[in-house]
Formats: sequence, structure tokens, C-alpha cells
Amino acid sequence: MKTSEFDYDLPKELIAQEPPVVRGTERMMVVDRRDGSICHRHIADIVDYLTPDDLLVVNDTKVFPARLQGAWQDTGGFVEFLLLEPLPMPERVASPLIRRASEQVCWKCISGSGRRVREGLLADFGNGKLYAEVSQRQDDGVWSIVFASDRPLMEVLDEIGLTPVPPYIHRDGNDPEQARLDRERYQTIYAREVGAVAAPTAGLHFTEEIFQRLDSKGVRRVAVTLHVGPGTFKPVKTDTVEEHRMDAERYQVPSETAEAIRACRERHGRVVAIGSTSVRTLETVAAVHGGEVVAESGSSSIFIYPPYRFQTIDAMLTNFHLPQSTLIMMVSALAGKDLIFRAYQEAIRERYRFFSYGDCMLIL
Repeated sequence: MKTSEFDYDLPKELIAQEPPVVRGTERMMVVDRRDGSICHRHIADIVDYLTPDDLLVVNDTKVFPARLQGAWQDTGGFVEFLLLEPLPMPERVASPLIRRASEQVCWKCISGSGRRVREGLLADFGNGKLYAEVSQRQDDGVWSIVFASDRPLMEVLDEIGLTPVPPYIHRDGNDPEQARLDRERYQTIYAREVGAVAAPTAGLHFTEEIFQRLDSKGVRRVAVTLHVGPGTFKPVKTDTVEEHRMDAERYQVPSETAEAIRACRERHGRVVAIGSTSVRTLETVAAVHGGEVVAESGSSSIFIYPPYRFQTIDAMLTNFHLPQSTLIMMVSALAGKDLIFRAYQEAIRERYRFFSYGDCMLIL
């Protein structure tokens, strides 16, 4: 299957650069797979489409301020690291400055710098609040970095780190009010497990009021955790879809979630996944357990594209996705490529807002 089959033209002005002024006011396109119908509602109307037999599955990962901007110690030149996931500490750390610090941790990072990065280079962040030593090359532009400070890393990141919004959202790194807004709004209200560098954006639309209405209706809600990585924004660059390989992402399915899904099946309700990351987690587990969802943790690199037979979900809430992305391929596998692309063209005509801070689509 050609990757180009999943391309479409999107006016740049439809790429949402800011969240709506009020969370929970986003538009929601409803796409019905049974009859191919499309209608236009708002996210609060999702309550009308769910019953007490249904089960919502959300991803409770929490975005942390994983983007660091600082300076190389030897030249003063600019350096940026995007923290991806923790790694074991290396056996040897060269710098006495790093060795003297009370807190030392190693992370896999994407580096950004105007110079050639090499092992042993030192960087300073927050005017001495955090130091870093380049340890070992992992991949193109990806390094293991040893961070050192007198406080726990997450505490320091909360003070000097930036929320890593997607590359299509343009930001001035010197705007503290914008940074504050992104830290608040590029996060679901139910985020709990720290570890993501990208938000599960379908969940950004929910408010306590919407959840209260769902609770009053008897709609149950459970969580999985998948720590979203930067690979979620990568376009598929191979000529054919089948050649693409997904980046691995860590997940966990609690026992109460597995039990709730089994109970939902027994009462003939629908499993409604909130976002592609919830889908990927459930389908990853089901793929190795004969279609059943069990409690476990692991790493997922599942790639869902047409034709794919879903084993766990019956409906899905999702945002509008980039052309030629793995995410538009996933929703095409669920609803059919022709229906999805017809829906996308209607969304463009109706001036929906696209991507992370944009509007959403409920696929039934």
C-alpha cells in the first residue's frame, strides 16, 4: 500500500496553534461506520452517544516538562535536549562536576545544537541548576545524557523545563505566559503517571463537568498508561506503508482495567477508546493474549493500518491527524479509508481545527 494514498491538502490556518479559550467547547464530528453518516456536534454531546453498558478507556499518562534549553560549558553555544525515557547509569562519568552532585540520573534524549555533539561534552541548564554530560550515542541525534543536580530531576524540570508541544505548534521560547498556558492545557485533567513527552490529545477535550454527566448516566471509566513519545508526530517516510517501523513506547494495563473490559464484553457493551494511544495499548496486549486484555506492562511498537481487524475496541474518540501519519492510517483501518477521507474533506469545508489543540472525531 502506497503511503501517498494517505495524503491530503490542509490549509495551514486550520492547524490549531492555541487551545480553545474554554476547555470542553471543541467541536466533535460524529462518524457512523454502519451507515457512513457524518454529523456535527460538540464534545459535551458525547454523553448522548454512550450508554451505561459502555466503557471508556483513557490514557492517564502525564506530560512532563521534558524540553531543556541551555548552553555548552566550553563555548556558551545553545543546546537543547528533549528527554525521552530513563536509562541505567553508565559505569563511568568523566566530569568531576557531575560526580560531585547529590542527584545523578541518565536519560535517553534527542539533542539539538549548532555544533557536532560528542561524548564528554558538558552543558548547563538554568544557570547551574542542572548540569548534563553527553554519555553515549544511541542513534542519529539521540544520545544518553547524564544529568546532575542537588535536587531530584523532576523537581528541577518543573522549574526550568518547557512543555514539549508538537513541532507544528509554533512557540516563542521566551514567552512565559505562553509556556504557562501550554503546561496547563497540553495535559488531560486525569493525567497521573509521569512519563510522556506528548499528550494523548483526544483526552484534552474532557472536563470535570463532562465526566460528571457521564458518571450520572452510569458510563464507567478506566485507564491504561502509555507514555507517548515524539514518534507520534513522525510522518511515514517510506514509499509503502508496510515498510514503516514504529518507535517503541512503554505501557501498563492495570488489573481493574482488564477486569472492566471483560465485564463490558459480558454485558454486550462497547469499549470506547479515548485516543489512539489507548487503542494501541489494548491492541498490543490483545495481540499476544489471543484477543484478551490482561493486566501487564511492556513496550508497544504495534503499527495499525488497513486492513486490520480490531480485537478490543468498538468505538473511538480521536483528533484530526497529519497527512501520511500512522494515526490517520489507524483511523482509516477502523472506519475505512474512503469514509475517513470523506470526513476529513468535510472537516476542512466546515473549518474544523486540526491536530493536537484542534477539534475531535467520534467514530462509532
